[in-house]
Amino acid sequence: MIERYAAFTDSPSGGNPAGVVLDASGLTDADMLRIAADLGYSETAFVTERAGERYRVRYFSPLTEIPFCGHATVATAVALGPGEHRFVTNVGEVPVIVDTTGVATLTSVPPAVAELPAADLAALLTTLGWSAEDLDPELPPRVAYAGAFHPVIAAGSRKRLAELDYDVPALKALMTDRDWTTVQLVFRAGPDSFDVRNPFPIGGVYEDPATGAAAAALGGYLRELGLVPDDATLGLRQGDDLGRPSRITVRLVPGEPGVRVSGRAVPIPAE
Repeated sequence: MIERYAAFTDSPSGGNPAGVVLDASGLTDADMLRIAADLGYSETAFVTERAGERYRVRYFSPLTEIPFCGHATVATAVALGPGEHRFVTNVGEVPVIVDTTGVATLTSVPPAVAELPAADLAALLTTLGWSAEDLDPELPPRVAYAGAFHPVIAAGSRKRLAELDYDVPALKALMTDRDWTTVQLVFRAGPDSFDVRNPFPIGGVYEDPATGAAAAALGGYLRELGLVPDDATLGLRQGDDLGRPSRITVRLVPGEPGVRVSGRAVPIPAE
């Protein structure tokens, strides 16, 4: 049975839609990829094994398997119901707590941040149609990881972020070659507030309306570069430019290696 949820929203018309299959024990890789492609959402989560509150979870986009997906994790956890769940993913174990109000909080695997080579930055800006003058000098380009790799590129203005119009084949080829899952484009609207957009051509989707894995990676990036306090709560706005508003909360806890990412998920009614 395929369930449909919208994650990081309290409305089925907002957030990022995700497919959820709570019993995929009898499905092959080809089956899961076909289901994800037929559904057409950016990701579908498949629970392939269960032992108590530990679940083996895999994520498929319409084109390929994805190592980790935050919004489908939130959707799956909410579908399972309130309580503490532990997801065994391709990148490690991810604990998720769902409260009685339908808010799920995942804690990512420990993040990592690396330099973005100058040649890669130049190629990325070319595919986006951006120039170096479009960037925010206070948030330097990096590649961040919290279960998947995402270049973090900060726009100097909200207008630049809004005018997203990239070269799909060129960006897809670059991301495939570099093993990037999405590109995390951000605009810092305030000390703890960010507008974000995430091109996702390798998954067969022009843009993700909400990207929990990239949100976790951004939290790790901001902490690593000392751009936010060690104890910080950040609000991310995503999907507004697509007409699917999404709200993601990122929490950094001193002494905790992972990054907490929280949001709601609601069922999408059958058509």
